Amino acid sequence: TQLGILLTGAALIREREHGTIEHLLVMPVTPLEIMLSKVWSMGVVVLIASSLSLQVVVKGMLGVTVVGSAVLFAAGTLLYLFAATSIGIYMGTLARNMPQFGLMSILVMLPLEILSGALTPRESMPAAVSWLMSFAPTTHYVSLAQAVLFRDAGIGVVWPQFLMVAAIGAAFFALAHYRLRRTIGAMQA
Repeated sequence: TQLGILLTGAALIREREHGTIEHLLVMPVTPLEIMLSKVWSMGVVVLIASSLSLQVVVKGMLGVTVVGSAVLFAAGTLLYLFAATSIGIYMGTLARNMPQFGLMSILVMLPLEILSGALTPRESMPAAVSWLMSFAPTTHYVSLAQAVLFRDAGIGVVWPQFLMVAAIGAAFFALAHYRLRRTIGAMQA
C-alpha cells in the first residue's frame, strides 16, 4: 500500500516540480499513457518485491507453510496495486508539492492500513466505520489475501473481492485521469 501510493504520487509530483511534465507534453503522449506508464512501472516493482517477500522471507526464512495459490495471490496483488497506484496518482494531482503530498499520504494511508481488517478485526469496528471502509480497496484485498493464503480459497470464493478491488481501482483511475487531464490542460493554457 505504502509503496504503491507513495511511488506513483511522488513520481508525478517530482515530474511537475522538475519540469519534466512539460517535456512529456511536447511528445505525442496522452495523460492516459502517462498514467498507465506510472501504474505499470510502479506496480511491477511492488509486485516483484511482494512475490519475493512471500517466497524468500515468509516461506524460506520463516518457514511458514502457505497452503494457498501463489499465482492467485499474485493476481490479486496486481489488481490491488492497480487500485493503490491509482490512488497515488489521484493524490499526486491534488497535492501541489512533495511536503503537501507527504502530509496527505499520512491522512490516507494510516486509515487504509489500520482499518482494513489486517490489524484490527472489522467485526470490532463501529458499524459506520466498517461500512465506510468497504469502499477502500485495502479492505477487500486483505480479505482476499487471507482467504487465498490461509484458507486455500480459489477464484470461486474470492471473485467478489477481486470485483470490488477492480471497481474501486477503476473509479480512482478515472478520477485521477480526469484530474491529470485538467492539470495538464491548465499547464498548456
